[in-house]
Amino acid sequence: MWVTVEEEAALVARAEREKVTVPNLLITSALSETQETTTERRAAIAELMSLHNLLARSSNNINQLARQANATSEFPAEAHEALKHIRSVAMRIDDAIDGLM
Repeated sequence: MWVTVEEEAALVARAEREKVTVPNLLITSALSETQETTTERRAAIAELMSLHNLLARSSNNINQLARQANATSEFPAEAHEALKHIRSVAMRIDDAIDGLM
């Protein structure tokens, strides 16, 4: 396959960004069902794993606040901020899913 000097430079730069070889980049791009690159896929997976961990920690905090509310019959002041945080995490999850679509 013949490419121009400019095309070769673009291929080399993209392969370096994605941490793959130029032949690997060309093969995976040609056989891919989507326009998603390996690097983009890795970034999406990393973001989803990060969101999963964040949601787990946030859920633990909400459970602790719920226990406190049940024990004292008072809604903890921190709960309002915690619920705002949960909403922001939910929006980040929605954004991550939209990015995968």
